[in-house]
Amino acid sequence: MNYAARRSLMAEIACKRGSQVIAYITGDRENVSTRIAPDVLPVFHRHLRLLPACKRLDLFLYSRGGDVLTPWRLAHLIREWAPDFSVLVPYRAYSAGTLICLGADEVVMGTMGELGPIDPSVVSAFNPKDPVNPNARIPVNVEDVYSFLALAREMAGMSNDEDRRRTFLLLAEKIHPLALGNVHRNYLLVRSLAQKLLALRRPPPPADQVRHIVDSLTEKLYAHNHMIPRREASTEIGLAITYPDPDLENLLWSLYEHYEQELLLNQPFNPADIIRGARSDFEVVGGLVESVGGQDAFVFHGVAERQDCPDGRINVSILRQGWRHAKEGV
Repeated sequence: MNYAARRSLMAEIACKRGSQVIAYITGDRENVSTRIAPDVLPVFHRHLRLLPACKRLDLFLYSRGGDVLTPWRLAHLIREWAPDFSVLVPYRAYSAGTLICLGADEVVMGTMGELGPIDPSVVSAFNPKDPVNPNARIPVNVEDVYSFLALAREMAGMSNDEDRRRTFLLLAEKIHPLALGNVHRNYLLVRSLAQKLLALRRPPPPADQVRHIVDSLTEKLYAHNHMIPRREASTEIGLAITYPDPDLENLLWSLYEHYEQELLLNQPFNPADIIRGARSDFEVVGGLVESVGGQDAFVFHGVAERQDCPDGRINVSILRQGWRHAKEGV
């Protein structure tokens, strides 16, 4: 891992910004992807304790999302160390990544920077069964449920009490009522979290702006895979977006490219690339937290086994996974 080169880039960004920098990368390789999750909080705590005292902390972030509660705790943890908190977004910061941005005083987005809607997909024991895999459940997207109800109301004219009752009963025939209750609870939760994160900003946005931001990121226009570039985030949604100058833009993108090469972002994990003979043990790094204080890696440990069959199928078993302290700062 070329941690030394990335550490040098982080130091340059910190010098230019008058800050300290922590990078948090959740990889999106198929089969070994990682997500924003509460297990990263102790990792961040260790890095924060190792950093010099600072007025501003910059979080360099790449993520396709994850647990919606973690951004709330992470924003509070970071603010214990620095009064000013910014997020640096060279490329993707979707879903829970966007929630982290809501809790920052400033979001620095490069030309390739993208945010995303914050409506979560919900999985519970009461969700519909996956027809391909009976042991799995199909996620239910919060906004899909509310969009269906809006469709019935606005396009089919089902707007009186009896119509709404029949619409709900029709939906409940397809999705268990307790799963629908879970969807509604998560709908209220993500809106509440977004409002509370925005209130952490210094100064906090006015109430009407908060309402507009939350509505825009949850229920106005967007599919869950809608990508929000910086101009839309700033002028249409009303987020506090900063455009980096050319020098900072180049530093941010160079640091992202280092992580892209290190973690093979967007390249599926192919067991055929690592198996030697009939069976091979492997370790794959799926995420990183780095600062001048050191490096932590989220590591998948597993076994790839070639099956004794004509097509030579390879079975992969992940035996354990988790954060591992990998390197101290130099």
